[in-house]
This record gives sequence, C-alpha cells and structure tokens, in this order.
Amino acid sequence: MSKLRPIKPGPISAKPLSLLLNDVFAEAYAKHGFAARELVTRWAQIAGPEIAAHAEPLKMQWPRPVEGQPQEPATLVLRVEGPMALEIQHSADVILQRVNRFFGWSAVGKLAFRQAPLSRARRPTRPSPPDAKSVAEVAESLGDIEDEQLKSALARLGAAIKRN
Repeated sequence: MSKLRPIKPGPISAKPLSLLLNDVFAEAYAKHGFAARELVTRWAQIAGPEIAAHAEPLKMQWPRPVEGQPQEPATLVLRVEGPMALEIQHSADVILQRVNRFFGWSAVGKLAFRQAPLSRARRPTRPSPPDAKSVAEVAESLGDIEDEQLKSALARLGAAIKRN
C-alpha cells in the first residue's frame, strides 16, 4: 500500500494588473497621440491642482513630419469645463511651460480647447456634521426616549435634515 502525499500548491505567480494591461493601455494612448501615458495619469502634478480641477488632456495632435525638416511641436488638446475655459486659456503659457518641462523638450507648441464636462467623476463631498446647538434643540423636542444612543442619533439626523 503506497502512501499518498498531499500535493502542496506552488508559489503564487500573480502579476500586477498594470503589467498585464500595459500593451492595451499603450495602444489606447497612442491612438490619441500620447507617446507616454504619464501626461494623462500625472496631469494634476504636471499642470497643478488649480488647472487640473477644470481641464484634462484629451489628445495630442502631431503634425506630419516633412522630410529633411525638424519635427514640429504637437498641439495638446485639452477638455475644459465650460465656465473655466476663458481662465484656462489665459493660463496657456503656464500650461505649455509645465508640460514641456515635464517632457524635457519643446514637445508641445500650442494648446487647443474643447469645452465639455470632464470625464473623471467628482467625489462627492461629505457634509459636515450639524453644530451642537442645533442638535441640542432637536434633542429637546424629541420628548421621552429612554435609549440615549437612539435619542442622540435621532437628534443628529433631525438637525442635519433641518440644515438642508
């Protein structure tokens, strides 16, 4: 009678998802003229938080190379929220300097703007808790509730509803 040995699983060789999808992302960014995806993924660091809150890179348009001529700089197309388009347009020189500093050469020569809502979803801001005075006022109006935790929770809820 032979002894059966339990089979132990080998080491897990899981690869990060970013490595597996690298080629897929590279193709998608290349279709929009981005040689490197860092311009999109690190946009807030490159452009600054004030500009990145209202504009995002949409694509880069490279002019066709002319044989014997140096490569012309690209046009960076930015998607800009409607109300901020004029303000972002006035910041065009600053944006160009920051983008070209990121690339290390004059890769972008001009900007073009497309007014549209930004593609990223904004995180909803969490409302602040109601102030203690309004919670106390609501708590007084609750009457006789024996459970103090329940009474406190109802008072906070009532104060928040009154505030809104």
